[in-house]
Amino acid sequence: MLTLTINGQSRDVDVPEDMPLLWVLRDHLNLVGTKYGCGIAQCGVCTVHVAGKPVRSCQLTVGDVGTRAVVTIEGIGGTPTGAKVQQAWIEAAVPQCGYCQAGQIMSATALLNDNPQPDDADIDAAMAGNLCRCGTYIRIRRAIKNAAAKSA
Repeated sequence: MLTLTINGQSRDVDVPEDMPLLWVLRDHLNLVGTKYGCGIAQCGVCTVHVAGKPVRSCQLTVGDVGTRAVVTIEGIGGTPTGAKVQQAWIEAAVPQCGYCQAGQIMSATALLNDNPQPDDADIDAAMAGNLCRCGTYIRIRRAIKNAAAKSA
């Protein structure tokens, strides 16, 4: 039995320690906002925060999470920066098909937590690991800048 802190709540799960965090979130805790994409940490769809840092949950085993807090897309709106990013996403009408958006929002929030006023190069570097098959990159950049402006 493992005890995880997910979105501020303590959750017990009876799973093998080598199970990817993604499957624990989706299949055992019914937190299905985090998506499965490539399964090899290349697309960013499965991004969550562990100890405040963006990680690919498809490649991180639940045993490696330890006592570090996990925040998913279901919980990111409860953080000040996450709430600003989600609102900016709505205002910029970022999603198209929406599949990648949870991972995009998680990476954008981590960027703004570390760098409240990113320039284009900072945004490119932080978001490089998040792919959008619909090509909404211009709207993603606009939403990040709008969220940053609200923080200023």
